Amino acid sequence: MELHLQSHHRAWRTPDWSAAVVAGLAAGAVLMVLDLCWPLLFGDGNSWATSHKVAALVLGRQVLQSSAFDLGVVVTALLIHYSLGAVSGLVIGITIAALRCENSLAMTQVIGYVFGVVVYFVNFYVLAALFPWFAEMRGEATFLGQLAFGVIAALVYRQLSRAPAAT
Repeated sequence: MELHLQSHHRAWRTPDWSAAVVAGLAAGAVLMVLDLCWPLLFGDGNSWATSHKVAALVLGRQVLQSSAFDLGVVVTALLIHYSLGAVSGLVIGITIAALRCENSLAMTQVIGYVFGVVVYFVNFYVLAALFPWFAEMRGEATFLGQLAFGVIAALVYRQLSRAPAAT
C-alpha cells in the first residue's frame, strides 16, 4: 500500500489577464466620474483641475497654470489615467490569483481596500515629493476615491475572472 502525502506546495495561478485589465478600466471610469463630480458637489466647482494635475506628469508644470477645459490636456490625462488603471487592475488580478481568493467576497474586498490605501499613500505622499501638485489633493475625498477604485477593481475582477473552482 502506498502512502500519498499531500504536498502543501501551491503552484502559481495565472490571473485572468483580460478580466484584470477590464476591472482596472472600469474602476478607473468610476474614479474619473468621481473626480469630475466631487469638485462640483463639495469643492471649488472646477472639474478640470484634476485633469490638469494628471496631464502635468507628461506635459509639464506649465499645464498647471490653467484649469480650464483643454482637449489636449483632457486626452493626455485620460491616457495616463486609464493606463494606470489597467496596470492597477493587473496588480489586483495578480494579487487575487496569487492568494487564490477569487471565491471569497470578503478577501476580495480586503485586497481592494488595501490596494486603495497603498495607492493613496504612494501617489499623494511618496510621489508628491516628485510631483508636488499632488500634495494639494490629499484629503478625505481623494482617499475615498482611491478606496472606491481598489474595491471596485477587485470586485469587477472577481466577477469577470474565469478562475478555477476552489479546491
